[in-house]
Amino acid sequence: MANPLCHFELMVSDPEKAKAFYGKVFDWEFVDSGMPDYTMIKTGSDPGGGIMKKPDQAPHFALSVYYLVDSIDETLKKVEGAGGKIGMGKTEIPSVGYWGLFFDTDGIPVGIYENK
Repeated sequence: MANPLCHFELMVSDPEKAKAFYGKVFDWEFVDSGMPDYTMIKTGSDPGGGIMKKPDQAPHFALSVYYLVDSIDETLKKVEGAGGKIGMGKTEIPSVGYWGLFFDTDGIPVGIYENK
């Protein structure tokens, strides 16, 4: 598997303000995801993304990227073996798939996604 970029996510202070901004700048469309406080971003081609208000426990506003993997568990084992750190283990996205997060050797957060 090539592990392509499959999703991006914006964690912002004001989702409505951000949607207005990115809609004007990039002509993106926004669609209700069916999940509380999460909006899907349609960019016009893959990959698409999501936008949400930054949770209080998140350290900062962010643009995150997610790479498609066959197995989050196996990928996180590789991360640890290569000197990285696990940020979030395999977490279900109901009826969609799973996500996880790791930090590379410079502390850069990298999201991973596994289809259901």
